[in-house]
Amino acid sequence: MNEIKNLQPTCIWKNFHALTQVPRPSGHLEKIQQFLLDFAKEVGVEAFKDPAGNIVMRKAATPGMEDRKGVILQAHMDMVPQKTPESTHHFETDPIETWIDGEWVKAKGTTLGADNGMGVAAIMAVMEAKDMQHGPVEALITADEETGMFGANALPEGELNGDYLLNLDSETWGKFVIGSAGGINVTATLDYKEVETDAEDVAIKVTLKGLRGGHSGLEIHEGRANANKLMVRFVREAIEDCEARLAAWHGGNMRNAIPFKAEVVLTLPKENVEALKELVNDWKEDFTDEYKGIETGIEFYAENVETPATEVPEEIQDNLVSAIYACHDGVVRMIPAYPDVVETSSNLAIIDIEAGKATFKVLPRSSREDMKDYIVQMLESCFNMAGMKVETNGSYGGWDPNPDSPLLHHLLRVYKEQNHTEGSVEVDHAGLECSIILGKYPHLDVVSMGPTIRSPHTTTERCLIATIEPFWKLLRQALEEIPAK
Repeated sequence: MNEIKNLQPTCIWKNFHALTQVPRPSGHLEKIQQFLLDFAKEVGVEAFKDPAGNIVMRKAATPGMEDRKGVILQAHMDMVPQKTPESTHHFETDPIETWIDGEWVKAKGTTLGADNGMGVAAIMAVMEAKDMQHGPVEALITADEETGMFGANALPEGELNGDYLLNLDSETWGKFVIGSAGGINVTATLDYKEVETDAEDVAIKVTLKGLRGGHSGLEIHEGRANANKLMVRFVREAIEDCEARLAAWHGGNMRNAIPFKAEVVLTLPKENVEALKELVNDWKEDFTDEYKGIETGIEFYAENVETPATEVPEEIQDNLVSAIYACHDGVVRMIPAYPDVVETSSNLAIIDIEAGKATFKVLPRSSREDMKDYIVQMLESCFNMAGMKVETNGSYGGWDPNPDSPLLHHLLRVYKEQNHTEGSVEVDHAGLECSIILGKYPHLDVVSMGPTIRSPHTTTERCLIATIEPFWKLLRQALEEIPAK
C-alpha cells in the first residue's frame, strides 16, 4: 500500500503517521496532548503537561554522558486547519488522509500538518530510541503556536534545564536559522446598526477562490494574491457603477495565512444585475492577467441568493471599503543588510462583516521593534479613520541572530561531514517561538532547522520525502556528539 508509515526512516514516518490520526487543529489540543503523554509513558520517559498546555518530556543521559550539555528539542503540536471547498473533513474529529505523490507526501483536500508534525515526530523518535548515545535531552512541544504562540508566551520560567535549544520548525533542509521576525495581532472592530434592504432590490453572492494562499511569513514576498485585497477592488466599482450595497463579507480564516478565498453578498436594483455579472467577468480577466505566472486557478463568479432583510448602512459601508482598500498588505521593507530577506510585512488576513459587526484581523511582522511599531501605527491610523476600534495582543519580539553560536557551528560541522557541502545560515521572516523562549531563558544557545516543507498553511502543503532521512541522520549524530559542559 502507498502508506507513509512504510517510508524510510520508519522511526520518523511511523510517528508522523500516528500524529495524522490524532486531531490537532489550533485551539483543540486535548487529544494530541493526551496522545503525547500516553506515548511518553509507553516509551518510559518522564512527561507532563504544564500550565500553558505545553508537553514537556525528559530523557536521562546515556550512562557516562551525564556531563554533556543538555539539549531541548522544541516543536509545536498544533496545525493550521485549512481545507478545499469540496472537502468534508472535520479537523476536530477526523484523521488527516495522506498520500505519496512522487517525491512528496501530501494530504487529501487539507493541510498536511507536517508543519510542525515532522518536528514532533523527530522528537518522538529521539525519545523512544534505545540505540542512541546522548546527554540529557528534554522535549518542549508547545501549544497553539499557529494562532498566537500562546504556549510559548505562557511557558513557565524555571521549567527547562537545558543549555542548547534546537527548534525543529524550519522548512528548508540544509538551512540553519539563527534569527526571525517578531509579530503582533492587530484586530479592528466596528459595531453598526443595520438598515433595511430596499424591498425592490435583489441579492448576489460574489465568490473569489482558487488562490494559492500561503504562509504569511515565508511566502509574503512572492507576490501571491490576497483574496480580500482583490475583492475590495471589485466591490468598490460595484458600489459606484451598479448601485450595489454591501450586506456581508467573509474572507480568510487564519491570521497567519494569506487568504485564498473571499465572498461578499451585495444587494442592488434588479435591472443592474447583468451589469454586475459583466463586471465580475471583467475583473476575473483583469485578475488572471495581473497574476499570470503566480496564480493559475483563479475562480471569480456571481450567483443569485435570497435577499437579506438588512444590510450595512451606506456611510459605514463606504468607510469600511475605504479602510480595506487603504490597508497595507504585503512587504513593507526588506532588511537593508540582507536585501533578500523581508524585514517588515503585513497580512490582511481575515475580514468578517455581517449582522451589525465588522472585524478585520491583521498580522504585521518585523525583525525590528521600531518598524513593528510603525506598521501597527499605520494600521491603527487606517482603521481609525473608518471609525473602527483597534486592539493588539500576542506581541512577540524578533530573534536576534548570533552567528557565533557554538550550537550553530556544531550543526554546520556535522552537516558538512555528512553531506559534503556547506549548510546555509539564514534569518527568517516567519515568526518562530525561539525569541519568546529566549526571553524567558536568555542563557540558551538556539538554532532552528528542519526538513523541506512547502506551502504550509495551505491545502497544497507537502513534505519532500528525500529530506527526512538526512534530517534524522543529522539530528542523531548531533545529539551523540554534543560537547561536555
